[in-house]
Amino acid sequence: MNDCAELPCSGSHGLIFGPDAKGLQLAQASFSREAFSAHRHDTYAIGITVSGVQAFRYRREQHHCLPGQCHILHPDELHDGKAATEAGFAYRIAYIDPALVQAALRGRTLPFVGSPVTDISRLPDDITGRLMRFDEPFDDLSRTEFIVSIADFLEEAAGNRGIRKTEPLALPQLSRVRDMITAEPIRQFKMTELEQIAGMDRWTIARQFRLLFGTSPRRFRTLRQLDITRNLLEKGASLSVAAAEAGFADQSHMTRHFKGAFGFTPRRWIETTRSVSNAHESR
Repeated sequence: MNDCAELPCSGSHGLIFGPDAKGLQLAQASFSREAFSAHRHDTYAIGITVSGVQAFRYRREQHHCLPGQCHILHPDELHDGKAATEAGFAYRIAYIDPALVQAALRGRTLPFVGSPVTDISRLPDDITGRLMRFDEPFDDLSRTEFIVSIADFLEEAAGNRGIRKTEPLALPQLSRVRDMITAEPIRQFKMTELEQIAGMDRWTIARQFRLLFGTSPRRFRTLRQLDITRNLLEKGASLSVAAAEAGFADQSHMTRHFKGAFGFTPRRWIETTRSVSNAHESR
């Protein structure tokens, strides 16, 4: 889904794309000197600079994006890119089909953000975190949630937040969604299933579920998988068995989510809980 002009023109470089997710693709890149010549693509491009200084010409003006900053490029806008210093630069980026943004905004006009560089603190944590895990495949739930986050971020950055109408929260419908995920957390649910049980579109589900239950449907499912993991580990299951039984792709996938939720790796958690238990038994 990306223009060949994204490929580097000269200098040491690296460009790696994550899995294509039907109109959505993440990537990481590092360049020195001139990275790519002037070009345009038909997607939004939202990236964060992780090292160095990125210099680019966009809408007839020169811009610089530093670590801790985010750049936002609109579809079909001519731009180039190069390193502003000899140290080169690196970034993570999301390319997203504007049709997906408009669908998430229910047909409203595509947001236009006047300044292409903004502070990364304005970018929601779920977007930043997902960019850093650019090579992790999307499932149907996480793809929908990421698109909603991008659409809402663009609308807010464009100053259009007040345009969206406030809707009453659908607690009974979304409680059914929560209960279905709780009952079968190892299943990879399709958004069409959630739409059917809730009787509302996927974009509303993604927004309202977070408002009602404090987290996204995908994250809620992951936490219920981790409940299974902890229960199995407490019963003496091996890490590989616990990962498989809880529905994770592999042990490393489970470990990353476990540490993100509890601050410990599973192995360290086992050692810690056993030491506490032994201390109580010795009293």
